[in-house]
Amino acid sequence: MAQFDIPLDELHAYRSKSPEPDDFDAFWARTLSEARDHDLDARFEPVDTPLATVDIFDVSFAGFGGHRVRAWLILPAATGASAAEPLPLVVEFIGYGGGRGLPHSHLLYASAGCAHLVMDTRGQGSAWSLGATPDPVGSGPAHPGFLTRGIEDRDAFYYRRVMTDAVRAVEAARSHPRTDPARTAVVGRSQGGGLALAVGGLVPDLAAVGPDVPFLCDFPRSTALVDRDPYREVINYLKVHHGRADEVFRTLSYFDGVHFAARCGAPGFFSVALQDQTCPPSSVFAAFHAYGIEDKHIEVYPFNDHEGGGAVQEAAQLTWLVERLKPGRQDPVIVPG
Repeated sequence: MAQFDIPLDELHAYRSKSPEPDDFDAFWARTLSEARDHDLDARFEPVDTPLATVDIFDVSFAGFGGHRVRAWLILPAATGASAAEPLPLVVEFIGYGGGRGLPHSHLLYASAGCAHLVMDTRGQGSAWSLGATPDPVGSGPAHPGFLTRGIEDRDAFYYRRVMTDAVRAVEAARSHPRTDPARTAVVGRSQGGGLALAVGGLVPDLAAVGPDVPFLCDFPRSTALVDRDPYREVINYLKVHHGRADEVFRTLSYFDGVHFAARCGAPGFFSVALQDQTCPPSSVFAAFHAYGIEDKHIEVYPFNDHEGGGAVQEAAQLTWLVERLKPGRQDPVIVPG
C-alpha cells in the first residue's frame, strides 16, 4: 500500500472547505441542554477482579435522551494516604464497531497514576470488542453500519446521540470523588478520536485532547477520497437515494470534527498515518489546522495505514498526557521526540 493523498508538504498547507452551519453552536447548545434536562444519575458499582493494582467500577449514566450508557472506570488501587489525593482523569472513546470490552484491556492510564473512564458506544460493540449499551432509537432507511442512521435529519442522526453521550461521560467521570475535574483529558483512536474532538469542542475546560487518526472529519473530502467503510457507507447510501447529497452533507456538517476542532481550547496531541485509506491524511490535517489554539502537535507515521503509530503513539501520547495533567501545570509541554 502506498501513500495516496496529497504530499506531506501540501498536507501541511491543506485547509478544509467543509462548510460550517450558521447555527452550529445553537444546535449543540440546544442538544446538550435537552440532555441535561435528565438527571445524570452516575452510578459506580465496584467490580471484583483478580487485578491487584487497580480498582474497577462498572459505570452507568444518563446520556442522550436519558438513555443509560455504560462505561468502565479504572483507578489505581486506593492505598494509604494516596487514596485521598484526587487523580488526573483520562476519558477514552472507542473505535468504530467496538465496545468497552473487558476491564483488564484498559490498564495503561491507571498504571500511570490516572483515573481512566472508557465509554461504551451505544449500539456498537459486536465487531471487535464487547459492548453493553443498546441504542433504543430507530431511524429511517440507512445503509448497514452507523454513519447513515438518521442521516435524513440532524436531530435524528446517530452521532448526535453518541456525541452527547460522550459529553455526559466526561460529566459522569468528573463526579467520582477520586477524580480531579480540573485535570481532565479526552482521548480516542479513529471514531474515538473524532469523539474526542467533539468533546474538546463542546466542553470548554479540558486540560488536553488526544485524537489519534480521527474519523468523522472533513466529510466532503473523506467521502470523495477513500473507498473503505465507514465513509463508503455515505456513498452507498447516495447511490440509492438519488438527489439527496445536499441534504446528507448538510446533516454531516453539524458533526464534522473540523468544526469541533476550531472550538477546542485545550492543548492537542494528534496522530496521522500517511497510508491511511480509512481516515485519509488530509482529513486529519484539516482538523489539526482548524484546531482552536496553537498549543498542538501532530505525530506523522509515513508508512502506516489506519493502525497509525500503535504502541509507539501510545507511549508518546502517554508521556505528553502525564506531563500535561500534573497539578498546576500551565506552561507549554515539550512534545516527545
